[in-house]
Amino acid sequence: MELLSRTHPTARLQPTRRGGLSTLVSLYRQRRALSKLDDASLNDIGVSRTEAQAEAKRAPWDVPSNWKA
Repeated sequence: MELLSRTHPTARLQPTRRGGLSTLVSLYRQRRALSKLDDASLNDIGVSRTEAQAEAKRAPWDVPSNWKA
């Protein structure tokens, strides 16, 4: 998850009551896109296929630890 919070500007936002749902939907979409990257793209961002699959399988509400109060 650390990868997403470093590379995607909206991933740094703390989920709030108003924006929480849209933030979680965005996180879901990022994880889905990560799972579809080819090996060359994953290599470019320094992520192994195993790490990408593990991240993609996380639930949308399983957010980065820095989002938790």
